[in-house]
Amino acid sequence: MAPDPNASGSGTVPSKEPKRKKDDKKEEDLSDEDLALKQQLELYVERVQDPDPGLQKVALESMRQEIRTSTSSMTSVPKPLKFLRPHYGTLKAYYEMMQDSDLKNYLADILSVLALTMSAEGERESLKYRLLGSEGDIGSWGHEYVRNLAGEIAQEYAKRQSEEAAIDDLMELVQQIVAFHMKHNAEPEAVDLLMEVEDLDILVEHVDSTNFKRTCLYLTSSARYLPGPDDMLVLDIAHLIYSKFEEYPNALQIALYLDNMLYVKQLFSTCDDLLLKKQFCYMLARHGVAFELDDDMVADDDDREALQDIINNIKLSEGYLTLARDIEVMEPKSPEDIYKAHLLDGRASAGASVDSARQNLAATFVNAFVNAGFGQDKLMTISSDNSSGGGSSANWLFKNKEHGKTSAAASLSMILLWDVDAGLAQIDKYFHLSDSHVLSGALLGVGIVNCGIKNDCDPALALLGDYVDKEDSSIRIGAIMGLGIAYAGTQNEQIRRKLAPILNDAKAPFDVIAFTAISLGLVYVGSCNEEVAQAIIFALMDRSDSELGEPLTRLLPLGLGLLYLGKQESVEATAEVSKTFNEKIRRYCDMTLLSCAYAGTGNVLKVQNLLSHCSQHLDKGETHQGPAVLGIAMVAMAEELGLEMAIRSLEHLLQYGEQNIRRAVPLALGLLCISNPKVNVMDTLSRLSHDTDSEVAMAAVISLGLIGAGTNNARIAGMLRNLSSYYYKDASLLFCVRIAQGLVHLGKGLLTLNPYHSERFLLCPTALAGIITMLHACLDMKTIILGKYHYVLYFLVLAMQPRMLMTVDENLKPLSVPVRVGQAVDVVGQAGRPKTITGFQTHSTPVLLAAGDRAELATEKYIPLSPILEGFVILKENPDYREEQ
Repeated sequence: MAPDPNASGSGTVPSKEPKRKKDDKKEEDLSDEDLALKQQLELYVERVQDPDPGLQKVALESMRQEIRTSTSSMTSVPKPLKFLRPHYGTLKAYYEMMQDSDLKNYLADILSVLALTMSAEGERESLKYRLLGSEGDIGSWGHEYVRNLAGEIAQEYAKRQSEEAAIDDLMELVQQIVAFHMKHNAEPEAVDLLMEVEDLDILVEHVDSTNFKRTCLYLTSSARYLPGPDDMLVLDIAHLIYSKFEEYPNALQIALYLDNMLYVKQLFSTCDDLLLKKQFCYMLARHGVAFELDDDMVADDDDREALQDIINNIKLSEGYLTLARDIEVMEPKSPEDIYKAHLLDGRASAGASVDSARQNLAATFVNAFVNAGFGQDKLMTISSDNSSGGGSSANWLFKNKEHGKTSAAASLSMILLWDVDAGLAQIDKYFHLSDSHVLSGALLGVGIVNCGIKNDCDPALALLGDYVDKEDSSIRIGAIMGLGIAYAGTQNEQIRRKLAPILNDAKAPFDVIAFTAISLGLVYVGSCNEEVAQAIIFALMDRSDSELGEPLTRLLPLGLGLLYLGKQESVEATAEVSKTFNEKIRRYCDMTLLSCAYAGTGNVLKVQNLLSHCSQHLDKGETHQGPAVLGIAMVAMAEELGLEMAIRSLEHLLQYGEQNIRRAVPLALGLLCISNPKVNVMDTLSRLSHDTDSEVAMAAVISLGLIGAGTNNARIAGMLRNLSSYYYKDASLLFCVRIAQGLVHLGKGLLTLNPYHSERFLLCPTALAGIITMLHACLDMKTIILGKYHYVLYFLVLAMQPRMLMTVDENLKPLSVPVRVGQAVDVVGQAGRPKTITGFQTHSTPVLLAAGDRAELATEKYIPLSPILEGFVILKENPDYREEQ
């Protein structure tokens, strides 16, 4: 027999003498008991080869005992394994010669354990002997042995799958290993093994009430890193486990992530607790899903109406104003309070007093963003006690030139955001003015007030429906955009019947068609609706060459892309059709469809694909690289790791990319860190805001506003103030600086634009759609944002949400309790019960949550009904709570 390659001693010594001396020296180093153990084991090895079965059995028993007692600690290689190392080959050879008997199986078990440290890489001997050995309990050989076996099973499984061999014996072993891991708090290892052998269903039998939470946490967090369709499968299992243990709120979150409305219906039907159902409704409302309750889900009519009101977000405005009063920021702010021109040196403030239409327009937007949802401001709404200044609103309106009046009229509805009754009452006065621009703004305003709020009597459709087919194109655009914003994500058939004919109307002006495509895209976001897709495709095919050169053309492919937002492969048929388009628009359409379909999936291959399009150096007229750059951000924003890598890739594009790529990079950075001002991104944007190319500078300035949106970040506010004095002569850049200043102070710091919520687990499709639409418009700043279509900035309203935690009692009245708010810590797969937040402060609710913050209750008096403390959370009293004496 060839000498065992793993036997001790260096195999290349020419003469025998030095080797023996070395061995002698080694033996002298051992302590007495080790020496005794070594001789004992050598004796056992000899006895195992004895012809007498009785002696063999005793020797095997003793050897097994020695190994078992020593494998309990695994800091170093156990002594018996170390001393048996030279004899591994001998035992293997003897095993082959033995007749089949219990003893042979016994020896196989021991060889399997010895193979743990001695078999050559890739031989999988430990598994081989385990399968040949007796059917004993594998756990008794220690944890390390089981882990090693699991690794070898994964390799063996892959090999057998490729050879199409039977795997039943492996699966029996897998059952044992999974049971062992689940008993010993090694849930992630059990899940990993089952993923390797593609049989996660086994998991459901092995989870119990002590470990299901940790198991599901690992499943949901690993789903982000798995290729499709495995990721959906993993989440399905997690949903199944949560439902099994009646953790319905968690199950609902996964159902929303999977966008599976059937699961949501089942949860409502199986859950009996009315309070829990109310919490479900708050979660659905935050996610912005259109959802109708029926008799099966909630039997009682009054209850059903109350629950439907929560889903329809009727209470959002009330909750937001409660938060504002609690934090004491109800006092309206004027644009001057935001600009803080007095902090700058003389020259900038001198320029600020001139009453130019462009600066008034900027002030209109700043005022709308800052006072969003507060119901009062200093420009548009008139307070009742100030009767002498009754005309101020109309005066401000007419300080804007023609299309500026559209944005000004619409800004009133931003201030009354979510408050449908008061909003419609105040907007009503603009319907009676003869000015078409004001009327257009009022129509858009009706949409904005209804944004995210669903109402049984459909006021938006009733008011806007008649204006969609008017002669004047600005009125039509106002009505169409209004419908798109009010009914985003509802998939409302009436809207489709109203808007689809416009797309194929040969007489309709081009800008009307572009906005119709966007509105249909928003209403049917992520629905893959064939009919809408057809209509937009025909509209794209009918365009003449001259129209395809128009800046607004970019909105048509985007409207098409929104239909497939986050729907991955479903886009492929449409993508094939887009290859037949006019070559001016073909690649642009390709990039837009690809980036929308994989938005929020974190798909690495798609990011590489988009990067490869950005690496080409093309002629001047090419525009498709802009959406490719935005696409990188849309796909990579799914999880923190991909996000960091995307930021680094975008740095490279800045250095090596062509001009049209550089113009899109700041916008992509703005999307990656929206409402989350990371210092490195802030510095990059600050550098770019002084770029020699004014388009790059404008994009960077707007992005500074986006990353600071609603954070009141003092550093960004300071940068923007300095930029306003730096660009005081450049009207268009100054306009961008003002918009950014308005965004940073969005809702006086109570709102966020981040489309991710529920601890970055769920992505709200309508919010992302609104942001992307705005960013695509920013790819051509000069003609769209600085031209006459500046009102596309109002698409951001789709993403505005209060960044609050509002705790309510069982009657849904605000309830103030102490909570700890700190940076969230990733505790997936950690042992024990690690702390989930770090560096916390204790406040009483309602509280604001910044990006990456997590809250937990600081009292045991109440039990929250939602696992994630964000938005509205219902608390019920803890029956076991005792006041401390």
